[in-house]
Amino acid sequence: MPRRGASKTHRPRRGLGCHNLPIWNLSMRQPLQSPSLPLLMRVEASQSLKRDETALTAVIEFLSAFALFLMILTAFLSLAQLQMGSNDPNVDRIDRSAVQGLDRLTSDGGWFIPMGETALDYPNATSEWHLADAESLEDGRVQTGLINDGILDHQRIRALQNVSEENMAAGLGLDDGYTLYLSITVIESTNLDRIGTEVFSGGTDRSTASSSSTANRQFSQEGELLQIILEVHKGGNKNNDLHVTEVMVRPSASGPEWIEIYNPNDFALSLRGWSLNHTTSSGGNNLLFKSGVISGHSTVLMTGDSTTQASGNASQIIDLSQDSFLGVGSINLLADGGGVLSLRYTQIDEAMPYDVCRIEWGGDTGLFMVLGQSLEWDGNSTTSSSSWSIQSTPTPGN
Repeated sequence: MPRRGASKTHRPRRGLGCHNLPIWNLSMRQPLQSPSLPLLMRVEASQSLKRDETALTAVIEFLSAFALFLMILTAFLSLAQLQMGSNDPNVDRIDRSAVQGLDRLTSDGGWFIPMGETALDYPNATSEWHLADAESLEDGRVQTGLINDGILDHQRIRALQNVSEENMAAGLGLDDGYTLYLSITVIESTNLDRIGTEVFSGGTDRSTASSSSTANRQFSQEGELLQIILEVHKGGNKNNDLHVTEVMVRPSASGPEWIEIYNPNDFALSLRGWSLNHTTSSGGNNLLFKSGVISGHSTVLMTGDSTTQASGNASQIIDLSQDSFLGVGSINLLADGGGVLSLRYTQIDEAMPYDVCRIEWGGDTGLFMVLGQSLEWDGNSTTSSSSWSIQSTPTPGN
């Protein structure tokens, strides 16, 4: 036993010598290693940018797919509109009229049924409508086909000048109240001078119609590409122009009084709705035409005596002696000393006629003719006396 107050000596336990203990150098311990803050920010920014690029790519792909979908949908709806028509029955009807009218015009050579004594003469119907004259075509029924042997027939196109717009519209099956405009144009040609040439152009201007529809077709033939455009209008004021070009007020000897009228349109012009009016200081006379037709780009002579009338190049002569409007010899119905002659037209939807041409002589005009002299239009204003002059050598029909 140790003594009280004596120091106690510690001895190591067996097997646990000091040289076996692990030595910890606490002063040299290092903290855990971690990336620096700027590096972390760069990594996070790079990852965020990649995520943004991926999202942007996805958005672009979605928008592209959506745009393609809209294009396909629009094309489908357009096709459906073309095949089934619109929801508006009036628009659908006029669209169908344009398409069907062009098909009838360009599918074959057409046909003509002449008028018999009391009704249409069906047994004598013919496909050679283009050989008939304007009066026969106006009295009968014609469908103006323009195709012969699979191509446009220029002889049939020229024959359109013998067909009125109204008769053509009826033959193509257009509804009452519908008007049309037809153009045939050279759009390509081996002859550069032919490009843009209007082979035919005539009918009612669409600007006066409440609605319209257009159909077109192209033909490649004889080194040219021709385009046919058929416009069908609901309503519209017809572009009816007729020009009084020369008037014989004081014929010499026993000759007739006469009026020369020119049709500048490509279509023939029906005289229904037209009238002549002659006024003097002592009275007047009015003549309303109930029939008759003037071929396109042709001249007609209205005369007081068809048997003695010189015709020149006039396409036809209309005798107005039976209507007591023009005289012959001593029968003087156009006042020699002074008067006014008017060519008038009444639109279908209007009650009052309007002057298309107006010729005045005598009085303050300074236009006083002697026997054998005529009044000739100079091509300017159709209603001003300053556009008329006295001709000592009349040229009826030329």
